[in-house]
Amino acid sequence: MWRQGPPWWNAGAEEGTRRRLPWLTTFVLTVFVQIGSGFAEHGQGGREHLTPFARALLFLATAVLVLRHRYPAPVMFATAGATLVYIGAGFPYGPIFLAVAVGCFAAVVAGHRRVGWGAVGGLWVGHLLIAHWLYRWLPPTDDGARPWSQEIVVAVWVVAIVAVSELGRVRREQWVKERAERAQAAERRAGEERLRMARELHDVLAHSISVINVQAGVGLALLDSDPEQARTALTTIKAASKEALGEVRQVLGTLRAPGAAPRAPAPGLDRLPELVEQAGSAGLTVDVTTEGAPAKLPPGVDLAAFRIIQEALTNVVRHSGSRHARVLVRHDKASLTLRIDDDGPATGTDAGGSGNGLAGMRERAAALDGTIEANPRPDGGFRVTAVLPLVAGVGARMETGRDPMRRTAPQEDQ
Repeated sequence: MWRQGPPWWNAGAEEGTRRRLPWLTTFVLTVFVQIGSGFAEHGQGGREHLTPFARALLFLATAVLVLRHRYPAPVMFATAGATLVYIGAGFPYGPIFLAVAVGCFAAVVAGHRRVGWGAVGGLWVGHLLIAHWLYRWLPPTDDGARPWSQEIVVAVWVVAIVAVSELGRVRREQWVKERAERAQAAERRAGEERLRMARELHDVLAHSISVINVQAGVGLALLDSDPEQARTALTTIKAASKEALGEVRQVLGTLRAPGAAPRAPAPGLDRLPELVEQAGSAGLTVDVTTEGAPAKLPPGVDLAAFRIIQEALTNVVRHSGSRHARVLVRHDKASLTLRIDDDGPATGTDAGGSGNGLAGMRERAAALDGTIEANPRPDGGFRVTAVLPLVAGVGARMETGRDPMRRTAPQEDQ
């Protein structure tokens, strides 16, 4: 079974796309109607013989079907009209009605329901008039009124054509809807992947460039007075830039090989000492306290915890006058709590950030059904608190009556 509908059905389904003409199916149908009508002639001795005019009507009724996908309404009327003239001329009943069925199906499926119903209904009414009234003046000369039992058969045939056409229309609409939903889902996944990569790149670059910026300033200030200290600053810059390049390559590697496993494991809390060392090279002293029994964290939680601490320390380096920060990592049975404090005050300088750091932390926490609070402390410092459930859906969201991500300028820069 086709998941997106038959190929001939979906071709040109998008608005503005022209379908290829169904030459093959139309040719087969034309040959079948011509040959089948010849056999029908031998079984209906009381009807007129097939003349060149009859053959022309049969050809017209089927040949126009080659345009049924582009012009369904005119084709439906042309087929029904040719069939009605064929019947009125007294030629034998036969497979010409198959052309009417194909034309009606194409019209209804294309959305021209009234056209399909009207053309088939008009053909039926015309047949009733010919069979029970106009037959006196139409060939064959010795023809009489048709039995009403045959009209019941014709009525059932008409209803069957309309029912099958409506069923095809409904099924096609379902296919179109499913295809649109699949396209939307693919676009949504692509957008989520772009957002994830942007968040990763922001966190990596913001932290590393902040360290590089601080060390570059130290190196410039001490270049003449203390060359050895300046050399240390340059060494730190080299190490930070090398690490940043490695993480950027890891993130971008998924673009080159979608679905492939990263060459290096994603960072987690096991690299927290390394993060503290980097912050120390930028002049920030970080005290880490761990509460509870450390357990193996889910990969998503482990990565989010590392990035949240990284971003919070980056903000301290960029926006706080304090050179001391405290990190609390609390392991509970159902959640992981992170708290990052600095004593402030805010420097009030423009650090050139993008303003996306706190938003990125909030997105990371929300993706895990966690919460983030980032607010100034009463004593003048700043505190970031994150609660990350270890199981999706654990933990209610904090309702504070105000945006928990709002922080005073200029610390909101990241």
